[in-house]
Amino acid sequence: MEMEPTAPPRPLPALNDDNQAFWTGGSEGKLMIDRCGDCRAYVHPPTPFCPACESRNVAAEAVSGRGRITTFTINHKQWMPGLPVPYVLALVEIDEDPTVRIPTNIVGIAPEKVAIDMPVEVLFEQVEEVFVPLFRPVEG
Repeated sequence: MEMEPTAPPRPLPALNDDNQAFWTGGSEGKLMIDRCGDCRAYVHPPTPFCPACESRNVAAEAVSGRGRITTFTINHKQWMPGLPVPYVLALVEIDEDPTVRIPTNIVGIAPEKVAIDMPVEVLFEQVEEVFVPLFRPVEG
């Protein structure tokens, strides 16, 4: 998994014990999603319990980093100074569990070429100690 070379300005999440693995796994090129050790359900956003079985046996696991675009919008409004427009906001469902949807930006493609159900893969943008998961089209 690669790093996105230039980081546009963006608000950063407050890291805590629950979300640390998700926001820092990119330092090792890994997309980390919580998973229940009892019923094996994926849990996202990160939380210390499983909504499916109410177990507290939840820990982050690396997933493939591949998925599909479920929905998207092309944003033409520059919400922060220095933010390049247009940009694509999307929900990406991970291959391991299509009910896990990650809000993200789609990069590496012209916004008008983005499509629902497009296969994508993760790459990370480092901003301070946070590694923001972004997605780009799968090549080939």
